[in-house]
Amino acid sequence: MAVASSSDVAILALGVVLAAAYLFRDSIFSSTPKAVPVAPSKLSNGHGNPRDFIAKMKEGKKRLIIFYGSQTGTAEEYAIRIAKEAKTKFGLTSLVCDPEEYDFENLDQVPEDSCVIFVMATYGEGEPTDNAVQLMESLTDSAFEFSNGQHKLEGLKYVVFGLGNRTYEHYNSIARQVDGELAKMGAVRIGERGEGDDDKSMEEDYLEWKDTFWPAFAEALGVEEGQGGDTPDFAVTELESHPPEKVYLGELSARALTKTKGIHDAKNPYTSPVKVSRELFQVGGDRNCVHVELDIEGSGITYQHGDHVGVWPLNPDIEVDRLLCALGLYSKKDTVINVDSLDPALAKVPFPVPSTYISVLRHYIDISAVAGRQILGALAKFAPSPEADAFMRNLNLNKDEYAAVVTNGCLKLGEILQLAAGNDINAYPTPQNTAAWAIPFDIVISSIPRLQPRYYSISSSPKLNPTSVHVTAVVLKYESIANKLITPRWVYGVGSNFLLNIKHAANGETPAASEELEHVSLPVYAIEGPRGAHKTEEIYKIPVHVRRSTFRLPTNPKSPVIMVGPGTGVAPFRGFVQERVALARRTLEKNGDDALADWGQISLFYGCRKSTEDFLYKDEWPQYTAELKGKFTMHCAFSREPPYKADGSKIYVQDLIWDDRKNIADAILNGKGYVYICGDAKAMSKAVEEILARILGEAKGGSEADGAAEIKLMKERSRLMLDVWS
Repeated sequence: MAVASSSDVAILALGVVLAAAYLFRDSIFSSTPKAVPVAPSKLSNGHGNPRDFIAKMKEGKKRLIIFYGSQTGTAEEYAIRIAKEAKTKFGLTSLVCDPEEYDFENLDQVPEDSCVIFVMATYGEGEPTDNAVQLMESLTDSAFEFSNGQHKLEGLKYVVFGLGNRTYEHYNSIARQVDGELAKMGAVRIGERGEGDDDKSMEEDYLEWKDTFWPAFAEALGVEEGQGGDTPDFAVTELESHPPEKVYLGELSARALTKTKGIHDAKNPYTSPVKVSRELFQVGGDRNCVHVELDIEGSGITYQHGDHVGVWPLNPDIEVDRLLCALGLYSKKDTVINVDSLDPALAKVPFPVPSTYISVLRHYIDISAVAGRQILGALAKFAPSPEADAFMRNLNLNKDEYAAVVTNGCLKLGEILQLAAGNDINAYPTPQNTAAWAIPFDIVISSIPRLQPRYYSISSSPKLNPTSVHVTAVVLKYESIANKLITPRWVYGVGSNFLLNIKHAANGETPAASEELEHVSLPVYAIEGPRGAHKTEEIYKIPVHVRRSTFRLPTNPKSPVIMVGPGTGVAPFRGFVQERVALARRTLEKNGDDALADWGQISLFYGCRKSTEDFLYKDEWPQYTAELKGKFTMHCAFSREPPYKADGSKIYVQDLIWDDRKNIADAILNGKGYVYICGDAKAMSKAVEEILARILGEAKGGSEADGAAEIKLMKERSRLMLDVWS
C-alpha cells in the first residue's frame, strides 16, 4: 500500500474544509437562523395531512363521516347509501372513508354537531375486514391515546350498522365490538345498532333499521327532513368523438387498456390463459362442476395453498340485452359515454371511463343480482304507463309482495321492468317486445352496485403447480319459487356459469339446451372479452387476482391434520395434500424410505352424493395415498348410495367423524393436531363442530360443554380453522 506524502494530506484536508463550507454555507454566512421543522402535535395533524379526516370534514363542511369495513364492497355500498339518504332527506353532506387511509388520534375532535357512522362487515372467524384492522386496533387498545391524551371519546355521537351472516358463529361481532368499545369510552350512540343478515335478506334488515334510525338521527343532530333534495350523483355525457383506443370496453384497469406491465392485484387483474378446463361430474348428468387451470407463468403472481382466487366474470348476453331494451338504449348501445361524479367525496365513479352503454352493463355493474326493494320506488316515476308505475310502487311499499314476487322469483331489474310494463320475460328481449323506460342512466349507475369478483378456494399447491392456479367450481343452477306472476324458472349463478361457458368454448362442446325459455338456451357470455383480448387463437383468458388467506397447514409435518370438506369444500384440501406430497418427495429423496415415519397422520373426511356421479378428483387420491406412504387416509360418505344408517337415513361426514372418534380425539388432545373445515356454513360446519365438541368432551371425561370449550381454545390458537360459506 502506498504511503501518502505530507502535501497529499494537506490538499485532502483543504478539500474537506471547502466541501464542509459549501454544504453549511447557509448556517455560516446567513445572519437569519434557519427554521427548524417542528413535528405536528397530537392536537393538530396538520392541514395538509391526507390522513386527517377532521381537516377534510372542515374543508368540505361535512357534518357526517362514514367509515366502512368492507371485504367485498358490500359495506362500502351501504355506507354510500346512508350518505345519499342523509343528503336527500336533510341536505347533509358526508365524508365516506376507507378507514385504512386515515389515522384515528383525532377521533375525539369530531365537532358536537356532527356524528361518525360505522358500517362494519364481519369477516372470517369474527375478524375485521382487511381495511378495518387499524381502526379496530385503535378502538380496542386501551393504551391508544386520542389527542386528549386519554383513551376516551366522551360525548362523541356515533351510529353502527353491521353486516354479517347468522349461519356463522361470530355473527356481526365486529359491529357489536365497535359499539361496545365506543360506549365504554363515553361515546353516545344514535338510535339502535343495525344488524344485517346476509343469510336471509341484508336489504330488508337495512330498510327496517333505517326506518327507525333516521327519526332518532334527526332529533340528535337537530335537523328536519325535507331540507335536502333529489339530486343526481353523476353526470352522464354522450361523446360524439373520442379516440377509440382510449375507450374502456370492459378492461378492468388502465394498464389493461394500454397493455402496459404492472403488479397484478384486485385493482389490476391478470388476464390468465386457461390451460385446462374439464368436467368433474359424470358427463351427461344434470349438474356440472368445472375444473379450470389458470396459467400464471410470467405474471408475477404467486400464491400459497389455502389462498383464494378472484375470478372477474361478466353479465350474460340476455341480461345485457334485456336492460338495454328496457332503458331504450339498444339502438345506441355502442355510444361512447363519460361519467363525472357531482360529489366525489360521496360517490366515486365506480368503473373506468369513458366507456359505452353496453360495456357498463356487461362488465361493470351487477345487473344479474336480485333487484333491491328501495330502487323500485325511485324508478316508478319513469314508468311507461300508469299501470307500470303502480306495479313498481306496490313492490316498493309492500314488503310481503316484494318477497313473494321478487325475492322468491329471483327477479333482476330488467325482468321487473318488463313485468311491470306487461312484457313477456320468457321471450328473448328485443326493442320490439320490450317497453322502454325513460330512466336516466346516472340513476342506473347510482342504484346498481359494481360487479364484483367471485372468490374460489384454490385447489392446487404451488409446490406441485408453480405456474398455474386451479379452480374447482360447482355450477350454480336452481329453480325459483313460483308466485302469482311467474312460474318456476332456472336461475343461473353468474361466476360459475361464466366458467362453464369458458369450458364449453375451450373444448369445442355444445351445451345442452334449456327447456325453460322458448328461444333461450343456457346463459351465453361474451367470453372473447373487450376487443377480443380474452382469446388468442384457441386459448381463452380470464381476468383473475389472488387473495391471501390464513387457511394454512402447520409448518411441522409431524402434527396430525384433520380435514373436513364435502363437495367442493374439498378444493383447498387437494392443495393441502399436494403440498404434503411435494414435501414428502423431497424428504424421501433426501432421507430414504423411512423418512415419513414420524409424520403426523393426515385424515380427509369427504362427502358427495354417489361415488359414480360427483366424486371429485376420484382418480387422484389413490396416487396421493401411495406417495404419502400410508400417512394420508381418506374417509368417504356417499349420501345417496349404500351403506345407509340402520334407520335408513343418509350418512354424512359428521357420521364418519364420530365413527373415527378415538383416533380423532387422540390426534387433537395428545398429538396437538390441527382441524380444518371447508364448505357449507349453514348445516355441515355446525354439525361437524358439534360432533367434535361431543368427541372431545367425552375423551376428556366431561360433557359436551367441556368439548365446546376445547373447540373455542383451538380456534383461538389457530388449530381449528374454517373456510366456509352459506
